[in-house]
Amino acid sequence: MHRTKPYSNAAWFLMLPAALLMAVVGVVPLVAVFNYSLHDIFSLQDVLWVGPEWYHAIITSPRFHASLGRSLMFSAVVLSVQVPLGLAVALALRRTGRAAVLGLMLVALPLVVPWNLIGGMWLGLVNPETGLVGQALVALGIGFDWKFNAAHTWILLVTMDTWHWLGLVVILSYAGLSSIPPEQYRAAAIDGASRLAVFRFIELPRIAPALGVVLLLRFVDSFMIYTEAFGINAGGPDMATHFLAIDLGEEIKSFNYGSAAARSMVYFGIVLTVIWSFVRINAAREARGA
Repeated sequence: MHRTKPYSNAAWFLMLPAALLMAVVGVVPLVAVFNYSLHDIFSLQDVLWVGPEWYHAIITSPRFHASLGRSLMFSAVVLSVQVPLGLAVALALRRTGRAAVLGLMLVALPLVVPWNLIGGMWLGLVNPETGLVGQALVALGIGFDWKFNAAHTWILLVTMDTWHWLGLVVILSYAGLSSIPPEQYRAAAIDGASRLAVFRFIELPRIAPALGVVLLLRFVDSFMIYTEAFGINAGGPDMATHFLAIDLGEEIKSFNYGSAAARSMVYFGIVLTVIWSFVRINAAREARGA
């Protein structure tokens, strides 16, 4: 009697186009950059093998350690501000009914603003002579010196980044909240559950996957922030906002392509480690919940 297999490995061939596309746009450039990172490149025809020399110089550099610390600190601050705030806005929008659509459209608007315009736009806003925010701060008697005060530069960067990316957190959180069946809210109301209990046991488990994606996306983006930070103060004052990506940009502008390639690989390794840790933690959490 002939028995039909419950599955067929031939389906793996359906993934072949996607695998080829990934190889072309991802693997090939990555291998090329790794190859460059092992050379000192004077021109395409004048390349000198240096092995892991660039890696040793970068990893043992105090400047790299300082930039890494600043980038991690910036990501931590950004996530600690944007995720709770975005979640609070999403919860508030859920209670507005049909008006939530308008709110979502408004918070999504900054997402379509080109990155290279954001720094100049915010510098114009905080200008004490012509900017709305700058004039308001002057009227309130608040001195705001983003050029020479490191704390003020950080405040401006975090505010600017929050304005730009809060919409992403709100939209994904709102999508997670929208998937909660109304019956669960009604059951909680019958049981007399508090607002905190509803959030802890009904809403948070539902939006946890979306928040995980938000954390990952925002970490990667904020960790490698360049265009906005360079446009605000070019890493100043006194290197206070000199992040990892600005170091990489300086290497490229100086035509140090071998060192820049090695630096790119180091950054790629850091991001890949964070993503791997996130996936492992998420898998362990799901296993405990299963």
